[in-house]
This record gives sequence, structure tokens and C-alpha cells, in this order.
Amino acid sequence: MRKLAFGMNVSLDGYTAAPGDDLGWSTPSDELFQWWSDRVGSTGLALYGRKLWETMSSHWPTADQQPGVTPAQVEFAHRWRKMPKVVFSSTTRAVDWNTRLVTSDAVAEISRLKAEGSGPIDIGGATLAAAAMRAGLIDEYAMVTHPVLVGGGTPFFTALDNWVNLSLVETRTFPDGVVLTRYRTRR
Repeated sequence: MRKLAFGMNVSLDGYTAAPGDDLGWSTPSDELFQWWSDRVGSTGLALYGRKLWETMSSHWPTADQQPGVTPAQVEFAHRWRKMPKVVFSSTTRAVDWNTRLVTSDAVAEISRLKAEGSGPIDIGGATLAAAAMRAGLIDEYAMVTHPVLVGGGTPFFTALDNWVNLSLVETRTFPDGVVLTRYRTRR
């Protein structure tokens, strides 16, 4: 069975986006950007909700062609385009860049994807991840916590019916006080 990991930037008060879907607080250092790029490079399949897909697909397909692009951004853009992706949305009509669209039951499809193929799966987008979280499908949580309080917005975690016990598997500090904590679900 493939491992499903949920990893995102998160504010200290637990939000992946501030009110108005503002992400300005989560600009990564070069070191953190490289960590995200390496994660994309090792992902066997990425699952996106509509909002995160719109954010990523509006920038990364052509980011390597923009003026002033860094070598790290070129590498990330290439890795992102190459990585197989699935977008879950009932309103999106078309996807591109090595991507497949799913409009049916997300939990059933995620369960199927975990059972087949090889390589780790990353899930992104708080709404999509919340459905997988409630269904008990997430095997690992990677929280990249930024030292900022945004006061509201999109929460990293959803309300759950049952506790989920976790084991700490990694901590790492990045510049500007950003801290990675990675937890594995105890089953």
C-alpha cells in the first residue's frame, strides 16, 4: 500500500492560508524552497484540491520562462510538470501538465490510488486533505510552521470524529524561524 502524506506551509495558529486565501506570509527561504522541490522530486503522485491546483497551475507551468528565474525555480518547475498529478474538483473542466481530473467521490478514488502503483502520494489542499483525514487515509503529516499568527483563514486540520495518534519522525529548523515537524500516523 502506498503512503499518503499531507504537507503544507502552516501559520503558528494553524492556518494554510490567511483570510482571503492570502499566502504572503509563507514565502520560503532558499533552503526551504529546496526542501519543497526535493519533496516534489520524490513524489510518485500528487493529489490536489481545486484551489491549490489553481494556485499551482497558474504559475509553475511557465515559471522557468519568467525573467529573473533562479536555477532552483527552474528545477522546481521541471519537477512539478513531470510529477503525475490528480485534481479533484466538481467545477474544473480541464487540466494539463501530466494531470488527470477526478469529479467523482474523492475518498473512494484516494483509497484506490493508495492500493495500486508504487511511490509515495502527496495530498495538498486543506479541503481535499480534510476528507482524507476524516476517512483515516493519511499516513504522514508534514507541517512547515512559519512564525506568524494570521488570525483565521483555512485551517490545516479539520474536525475529526476520533483521535488520530501520531509519532514524531522528524524535526528540522529552517531560516527565519520556520520549523518542519513530520509525524507518522500510528495504526
